[in-house]
This record gives sequence, C-alpha cells and structure tokens, in this order.
Amino acid sequence: MSVQTWTFLIVSLTFAIYIGIAIWSRAASTKDFYVAGESVSPIANGMATAADWMSAASFISMAGLISFLGYDGSVYLMGWTGGYVLLALLLAPYLRKFGKFTVPDFVGDRYDSQAARLVAVVCAIFVSFTYVAGQMRGVGVVFSRFLEVDIDVGVMIGMFIVLFYAVLGGMKGITYTQVAQYVILIFAFMVPAIFISILLTDNPIPQAGFGSVLEKLDGLHEQLGFAAYTDGEKPLIDVFCITMALMVGTAGLPHVIIRFYTVPKVRDARVSAGWALLFIAILYTTAPAVAAFARTNLIQTVDGAAYAEGAERLPQWFRTWENTGLIAWVDKNGDGRVQYRKGAAFVGTPEFLEPRGAHGQRTISNAPTDNDNELYIDRDIMVLANPEIANLPAWVIALVAAGALAAALSTAAGLLLVVSTAISHDLLKRTLRPDISEKNELRAARLAAVAAVLVAGYFGVRPPGFVAQVVAFAFGLAASSFFPAIILGIFSQRANRQGAVAGMVVGIGFTAAYILYFKFLGGTPDQYWCSISPEGIGTVGMLLNFGVALTVGRFTPPPPDHIRELVEQIRVPKKAE
Repeated sequence: MSVQTWTFLIVSLTFAIYIGIAIWSRAASTKDFYVAGESVSPIANGMATAADWMSAASFISMAGLISFLGYDGSVYLMGWTGGYVLLALLLAPYLRKFGKFTVPDFVGDRYDSQAARLVAVVCAIFVSFTYVAGQMRGVGVVFSRFLEVDIDVGVMIGMFIVLFYAVLGGMKGITYTQVAQYVILIFAFMVPAIFISILLTDNPIPQAGFGSVLEKLDGLHEQLGFAAYTDGEKPLIDVFCITMALMVGTAGLPHVIIRFYTVPKVRDARVSAGWALLFIAILYTTAPAVAAFARTNLIQTVDGAAYAEGAERLPQWFRTWENTGLIAWVDKNGDGRVQYRKGAAFVGTPEFLEPRGAHGQRTISNAPTDNDNELYIDRDIMVLANPEIANLPAWVIALVAAGALAAALSTAAGLLLVVSTAISHDLLKRTLRPDISEKNELRAARLAAVAAVLVAGYFGVRPPGFVAQVVAFAFGLAASSFFPAIILGIFSQRANRQGAVAGMVVGIGFTAAYILYFKFLGGTPDQYWCSISPEGIGTVGMLLNFGVALTVGRFTPPPPDHIRELVEQIRVPKKAE
C-alpha cells in the first residue's frame, strides 16, 4: 500500500479510538469536566501528563531544531526536561494539596484578591493561545504532507477532533484520550529511530548509536562550510536565559499543573509525577539521536544531487515535500544540482514560489547572492521526513504521522481546557456569577471550549514561527507571569495581593512587548538587549516579576492572618496524605 493509504488507515484508526474514549468517558459534572473526578490512577495520570507535556514541539520540532542548531539546540532538551523536574518536585504536591482546580483559582484564593484572579485568568488565556498556535501548526504540517490536503483543511480536521473529545469529555475524556495518545506517539517516535539507528550505526539503541554519528556529522558540516555540529554559536547568556525560561516556564504552565488535581491524593500526585518523568525521558533521550540521524541522511542524499534525470537524481521524497512548500531549491549556479551551504537560500516564505525553472527547480526571484546555499528546509519537517529520507517502509512513515498528530492534539486539548476552565470557572463562577448552577457552568465551559478551538484554528493557519519557537514564547510568558506568583504564594507568607498583581502585570507585559517587537515589529538580532533573544527574555521578565512583587509587597500591608495560616498548611505535610 502507498504512504497515503497507510496514513488514512492508521490516522483514521487512532481518531476512532480518541472519539470512542470521549464517548465512554463523557463528563457528567463540573468535577468530571475540570479534574476528571479526581479519580485517575497515578500511572494513567503519568502517561496523560507525558502526552500533555510532549507536544508537537517535542515530537516534531525539537529534533528538527537540534538538527539545524546542533549543540545550541540542547537548550530545549535541558530546559524542558529540567522544567518538568522542577514542577514535579517543587510545585505539584503543594498545588495539589491546596485543592483548587486551576492556577487562577490558586492565585485568587492565595492572595485573597479578585484582581489577582482576573490578571491570572488573562495570563492563562494569553499563554495557552500562544502555546496552542504551535500545536495547530504541527497538525497542519502533518495533514498537508501525508493526507495531501491544504494546510487550512488539515487544521480544520484537527479542530473537529479536539473539539469533539474536549467538549464532550472535558478533563475526564482528555485524560484517558491522552493515555492512548502517549502510547501512539512514543511508539511512533521510537520505531523509526530504532530502524535508522540500525541502518546508520548497526546498533538498535538510538541513544548508544548517537555518539558514533557525531564525528561523521562534524566532518560533513565542516566540508559544507557550516560550523561543527558539536560547536555552539549562541552567546552563553542567551543559552542560560533560554534554558531558564523553558525550565520555569514549564513549572508555570497551567495545562500541566492542572493534571496533578486529577488524582485522589497528594501522594498520588507525587507518584504520577515520577511516572510522567520516566515516560517523558524515553522520548527526550532519543531526540538528539533522531536529530543527528536526520541531519546526516539529509546531507548525504541531497547535497550534490541532480534535479533532472540521472544516476544521482534527487529522491522522490524531496519532490513530494516540495509540494507542501516546506522545502525548496533555487539553482543559483545553473549546474542543475542542489548545493547545500550556510546562509539563506532565498528571502521570503515558500508560499510565494514561482514556477519551475529550466532544471526543474522552484525559481525564486529574490534569492540572495551573498551566499552559495540553494536549499530551503522548514525545520518542522525533519522528524516527519526522516523515515522517507531513510527509505523506511510506508507503514512506518504513516505511523510517524499518527504520532505527530497524537502529540499535537493531546497538548492542544489540554490547553483548550485551560482556556475553557479559566472562562467558565474562574471568570464566570468565581467572579461574575457566583450563583450560577452547576449545569449552566458546565454548559458555559463547553461553549468556551468551542470558542477556544475556533481561535486556536486561526493561529494554526497563521502561526508566528516554527512550532518549537512559538512554544518557547509561551514558556517565556508563563515564566514571567505565573512562576513567581506560584513560588511566592507557596513559600512566602509575606507575599501579598498588591505585589502579586503588580509583578504579573510587569513580568508578562515586558516579555510580551519584547517578543512582539523582535518578531513582528521589525526588531533585528543586533538590537537584542545584552544578546538575549526573544526565546530567552522570559527569564528577565521572571526576575522583574519577582523584584516588583517583593518590592511592592514590602511597602504595602501584609496578608491577613488566615492567608498566612493557609500558606503554613500548604507547606506542612500530613501523614494521612
């Protein structure tokens, strides 16, 4: 069977599983909708947490970024892995003990302030929509290639699936769907990794075969004029800031934090955090090997290959991916062969490619003349194209597509539930209409989920960058807004509402303004403050948040006695738990 037939078959089967689980686990109450009735086992919650956390950025884009950035791409590995450890050990048990459904609920009750709750609601929605943009772009990339539909149509298909099981099942349906999605995505990631490791290194363990490829890849890079793959080019301060922003951003992401409310006890939250770390480590220890394998195969099969007929002709996968606009070639020297070198192949985006030229290449009128590179590659295709580059069986290629969709949809569902809950529970129930019935609150939650899916679909069609870059912005926003408020709320009895509100507003305002300026308003890398990129500016925003919160708190009245006692109760463990 063809790749497309296999893809239709496997993707349809996985979607049927998701829909079946949603029908089976339909939410009957707000407790089911928000926290799955607090009845999920630690192992199941660990798998759901891993699926929720390993988004399209982890599955699709992280290895792609490492493929191109080499050593510099390690910031994503260190940041996201370290962040989960920070969340599991430092925050999850205390937040679960507090017993509220959402982060805005924690902020509002801990700081005894409706203003703080509203600011947290706005931050949760802002962060979630920034994050979900990356997931929906991942869905569009997968559909545009493997089902050969327009990227807009692919996003709409993904929207429908997420809408069905998120609106019908709420957190209960999402949790058990994410268990299935974790199994699918980890199987889909590991199978091609094992195959390619055997082909390149004769070792079935990718992590073990990784080392033997690095020396070869360094040599290939240097031959083509790139820096050695194992050399870093980012300034040390930017590496530190990006890693820190990703770490504390992970610990402040509302869709991950809420997972620890779905288990019966505080002890179960700790156990499920441990299981999730184990499940996450399987993919994260494999991703660097996948990145190196993909980069090696790409260089060996594309550089120097002829587009026209001949013994060294470009393989069919190249032509197939060309049709998606995610890979392109311009023949600058007129020799009919692809020359892959350092520098931009052309200025602009591949959506505006002109008709094929004399040698069959996509001609680009605005190709720069200051470098010899003739190849454009969207980084988000590296994991998806890797099995085709390695000439693996069609069913493996289709399996990767199903895994990528599972990763994107699992996180998108969790994020959309955060938006839904923030609107229906934190804004409506806890602020505007405290007397609303449970039935009407559940209806409002579902309507909010529908609206959130529509907005997410728009971001999927018009994303602001590569999947992992977009997600990195979300982590920076979470780091600069939620993390200080949560840390001070747990560990400082003196932290008060005035400081929390001022800190969140200043932190997220500064971070968002910096990202907007450099990504949308014409800012250039030579203007970075202290060489810190937009992906790392969340660290500075976090420090500003802490500084403002502590300063304002010192010059304003302390929290009332009952809040101080509440903080003490959160931190002191009980044997019964």
